[in-house]
Amino acid sequence: MIELPVRRLRDEATLPSQAYVGDAGLDLAACDRHEVGPGERAVIPTGLAVEIPAGYAGFVLPRSGLAARHGITLLNAPGLIDSGYRGEVLVVFHNTDANDTFVVEPGMRIAQLVVMAVPELRLVEQAELAHSERGERGFGSSRV
Repeated sequence: MIELPVRRLRDEATLPSQAYVGDAGLDLAACDRHEVGPGERAVIPTGLAVEIPAGYAGFVLPRSGLAARHGITLLNAPGLIDSGYRGEVLVVFHNTDANDTFVVEPGMRIAQLVVMAVPELRLVEQAELAHSERGERGFGSSRV
C-alpha cells in the first residue's frame, strides 16, 4: 500500500474516494458547475492537487456510467499525472451526445484516478531493433 498525499486547493473540493473496497480507481469530483453542450468540451477543475510518489503515475480515466448513459468521455484519456506535478487536477470533459447538454454540478463524480507503478527507463539508442512477428504493422494499418 502507498500513501497518496492530497491537498484541497478550494474548501468546497471533494476528496477522492473509492466507491467500493478494492476498487482500482478513486472517484474525482467536480468543483464547479459547467454546462457542456452537444459536441462541446470543457476543462473541469477538481479543486485538488495530489502528490504522486516517485516511481508512480496517476491516470485520469472516464467513468463508464457517464459514458454509457450520457456519452461523456475524456478527450485525453487517460490523462497523465506525473510524479513531479503539483498543480490542480483538471478533467478534460467531452460531450459526444448529438442533442443533449450535460450539466456538471459541484460534487458530481466525473472521472477516476488510478495510480500505478511505472518503471524508470533508460533510453538506449540502437542502429536496428530486434525483429518481431508484428514488425512495423500497426498504428491503424491493415497492411499484411
